[in-house]
Amino acid sequence: MSLPNEMTRIEISEPGGPDVLQPKRVPLPAVAEGEVLIRVHAAGINRPDALQRAGKYPMKPGMNPIPGLEVAGEVVALGASVRQFAVGDKVCALTNGGGYAEYCAVPAGQTLPIPDGVDWVQAAAIPETFFTVWANLFGLGGASRGQRALIHGGTSGIGTTALMLCREFGIEAFATAGSPDKCAAISKLGGLPINYREEEFSQVIADKTAGQGVNVILDIMGGSYLNANVSALAMDGRLVMLGFLGGARANDFDLLAMMAKRAVITGSLLRARSAAEKAAIADQLREHVWPALAAGRCLPMIDKVYPLADAAQAHAHMEAGDHIGKIVLQVV
Repeated sequence: MSLPNEMTRIEISEPGGPDVLQPKRVPLPAVAEGEVLIRVHAAGINRPDALQRAGKYPMKPGMNPIPGLEVAGEVVALGASVRQFAVGDKVCALTNGGGYAEYCAVPAGQTLPIPDGVDWVQAAAIPETFFTVWANLFGLGGASRGQRALIHGGTSGIGTTALMLCREFGIEAFATAGSPDKCAAISKLGGLPINYREEEFSQVIADKTAGQGVNVILDIMGGSYLNANVSALAMDGRLVMLGFLGGARANDFDLLAMMAKRAVITGSLLRARSAAEKAAIADQLREHVWPALAAGRCLPMIDKVYPLADAAQAHAHMEAGDHIGKIVLQVV
């Protein structure tokens, strides 16, 4: 297959607001051993992209400075030792960065075939949130059929994915949101909405569960919610931290309440996981979740699609906080 010498990608000119995202013409990325080169048709937008753009994401040495953690497209070249894919395969992938581009090199272990019936835009909205939810809600959080979960930010990409997977696997899910429209969206996904502007979520959990609480909480708020989260947990409950929109530190945390419930507080950064860990998550998704996607269930909710050149507008839309579901860049 003949490939061009150059491509367009979106670079971060300097840490700052959405306007620092600028298109630039650059050579195609090299394909290392164990990687596939994907001609990108669509790329998902995620909150870590915005944190990276603002200079607030912990970038370890060697991390790709180009934003974009998930893509969907066609395989156009194979690195040495790749046997599970062929040129022309339609795939989606969790990248190590570099997804805001016309071409992206991705480890083959983080690449999955697009299920039948799933289009480019839907496929691009799957990897980051599904890897994250599976590894944290079901992995670290240990959520299982018959349990209860609380999902903060219920209409975000992470939130909508978590709600769909809770419904798929028989987990009763509560979710927080800040408007009637967002609460209605949570209800449509099978969750029990809590409007945090009108209700104290820990009290609602206590009332709805006869004081038993929830087994696992998926939290994007961090410090500001820490005491209320522990209050909402059941005995031996697990609080899994994914973000810190409410601050990375907690003042006056009640350690006694945590100890009395034997609560586990944990969290993770997906990007910091090893290639082997990400490949293992991909294998689990293919076994447990891909059949549901192929059957038309748990498909990502798409809020809005922007052209690649309008990445700045896409980021501004995400940071406005009015979206329900995923925001996607259409590339080629």
